[in-house]
Amino acid sequence: MTAQRQQDHQNGAKPPFRHAIAVFALISLLLPSAAPAATTQRIVANRYSGLAIDGFDPVSYFVDGQARMGEPDFEAAQGGVVWRFRNEGNRASFLAHPEVYGPQFGGYDPTDVARGVTVAGNPRFFVVVEDRLFLFSREESRDAFRADPERYLPKAEARWPALQEELPQ
Repeated sequence: MTAQRQQDHQNGAKPPFRHAIAVFALISLLLPSAAPAATTQRIVANRYSGLAIDGFDPVSYFVDGQARMGEPDFEAAQGGVVWRFRNEGNRASFLAHPEVYGPQFGGYDPTDVARGVTVAGNPRFFVVVEDRLFLFSREESRDAFRADPERYLPKAEARWPALQEELPQ
């Protein structure tokens, strides 16, 4: 420790970097988060656009077997969020059966729901199991679920009602 730092330490002075850390912490609390999805609603939606599953077409997972972006010309409001679709046929199919085409657990990762927490799924990490769409927050979660869905589904289904009640409408 230099003589100046020793004297500052004895006088109770704090190094300048501590002030910078405190300022950074305060600023980070005040600025909006860069996270794309809100995890305080019953269906995961982009906090800035209000689009469910970031604007991906939920029907395309079943029809095309892949995540495909929906178009602004084909939107529908359902479940308190706006959904986008690739075409009118997908839109009509979803509106006729949202419980089939919508992601299970509101788009929250079922491996996390099984642990008792809500973590927003990423529309790019998905699995369709038994004609149901599941979204995952991480590739590792998707791969673990895909390998053994029965390990996670009973726990997730048991915990989901209580977790859902904690989420605002």
